[in-house]
Amino acid sequence: MKSVNPATGREVATFLAHSAEEVGSRLARAEHAYTLHRCTTFEERAGKLRRAADILEDEKARWGEVITTEMGKPISAAIAEVEKCATACRYYAEHGASHLADEPRDTGASRAFIRYQPIGPVLAIMPWNFPFWQVFRFAAPALMAGNVGLLKHASNVPQCALAIEDILRRAGFDGDEFQTLLVDSDRVESLIADARVRAVTLTGSEAAGSAVASAAGRRIKKSVLELGGSDPFIVMPSANIDLAIETAVRARTINNGQSCIAAKRFILHERIADRFIDGFVAGMKALVIGDPMDPLTQIGPLATEKILTDLERQVNESVRAGAQLRTGGRRVARDGWFYEPTVLTDIPEFAPAYREELFGPVASVFRAHDIDEAIAIANDSAFGLGSSAWTTDDEEQRTFIDEIEAGLVFINAMVVSDPRLPFGGIKRSGYGRELDVVGIREFVNVKAVSLTDHPSAIS
Repeated sequence: MKSVNPATGREVATFLAHSAEEVGSRLARAEHAYTLHRCTTFEERAGKLRRAADILEDEKARWGEVITTEMGKPISAAIAEVEKCATACRYYAEHGASHLADEPRDTGASRAFIRYQPIGPVLAIMPWNFPFWQVFRFAAPALMAGNVGLLKHASNVPQCALAIEDILRRAGFDGDEFQTLLVDSDRVESLIADARVRAVTLTGSEAAGSAVASAAGRRIKKSVLELGGSDPFIVMPSANIDLAIETAVRARTINNGQSCIAAKRFILHERIADRFIDGFVAGMKALVIGDPMDPLTQIGPLATEKILTDLERQVNESVRAGAQLRTGGRRVARDGWFYEPTVLTDIPEFAPAYREELFGPVASVFRAHDIDEAIAIANDSAFGLGSSAWTTDDEEQRTFIDEIEAGLVFINAMVVSDPRLPFGGIKRSGYGRELDVVGIREFVNVKAVSLTDHPSAIS
C-alpha cells in the first residue's frame, strides 16, 4: 500500500497489506477486547479519551505534516484537523455518559427505562480527505459507548491509519480496542460478512456506500453512510454580501475543494448576482496556490491524479456544453496534482457541473428570480447533505430551514461539522448520523426494560 505525496507525485513509503491470517488474528483480538472493554466504566473510557486529546494536541505539528504529506491539504488546515480531533475526544469524554444514561419511561409498570449498551466490533471504512477527523468522529463515540473499532482506511493514507492506531493505543486503548486493517477495498465485503463484525460505518462515494449497504443488508447488520454532497450556498438581497463572498471562497475551497460539505452550487438572487459574481471571481483568483507545507499556501494539490483528471473532464465537458468559464479551468503547470480555483456560470442542465459532485476547487453559479426558484434549484439534486443560506429576513430564514432538503441547514454561515450537532444527510448523501447524542446512539442496543413488583399470582 503506497503513500504518495500529491504535491510532487512521488512515492513516500510503502506498506505491506495485512494477510488473511493477520486480519483473522486482528478480528479475534477485537472480539476478545470487546468482552473486556464493554465492562469498563464510562469514567475509565473518558480518561482514555482525554489522554488521546492530550496526545493529539501535544503532537499536532507532527501529525499535521503526515496528513499534508499523504493527501495534500495546506499544513495549517492539517494541524487544525488534528486539533479538532482532540475536541471530539474531549466532547465525548465529557458528555458520553449522560448521552447513554438510562432514560425512565412511564408505562404503568413499577419501573421502566431505556438502557443503551454497546454491540461489539464496528468496522469503519474511512476516506482520505479528512484522514484524522473522519476517523476520530467515529472512534470517540464508539469507544466511549463500549464498542471496539476496526479501521479500514483509504489505501492512499496508510501512515495516517497507523498513526491513529498508535495514538489511541498510547492513550490507554491497549487491549486491541482499536485496530487498523491494511486491506484493499476488494476485501471489505468479506470483513462485513465476518460474524465478529457487528456493524459498519462508511464515509465515501455513492458507489462504495451502495456496495457496503448491500453487503451489510444481506447479513442484517446495521450500517451508517455519509456519502457525497453538492451543497447549495444561497444568497438573498438582504444578506451581508461582502461577508457572504468572503465566506463563499472559503466554503468552496476548504480542503482544496475536496469536502463533502464544501459549498459547491452558489445560487444567487438576480438583484445581487452580478455584484456577488464579481467579488467571488476576484476572491478565487487571489488564492495562493503552492507547496502545502508552506503556511502561506491556501490551495494545495488534489489528493490523487485520478481526482485531478476527473475534475478536469467535468469542467471541460461543462464548458463544451455551454457553461461560461469565469476564471481557472486548467491544471497548474508544476509537479503534483494541482488545479486552478475555477468559477462556472450559465451552466446548462445537461452539463456535469449542474448535477455531479465536483470534488475540487470548482464552483457552479446559478441565478434565481426569487426565494422559491432558489429553493427549487437547491433541491434539484440527488444529494442532500449540507446547505447554507444567507439572509437577514426572518421569514426567509424560516422558509429555508423548512424547505431545503438537507441534513444540515446553516443560516449566514458556512457548513461545518461540530461534535455538538448531528451530522449526516438524506437522499443519495446517505443515512444515519454521526456526532452529538444521535451519533453515539447509532451503534448501541437500545434496550427497553420493564420491571413489575409483586406480580399477581397466576391461577
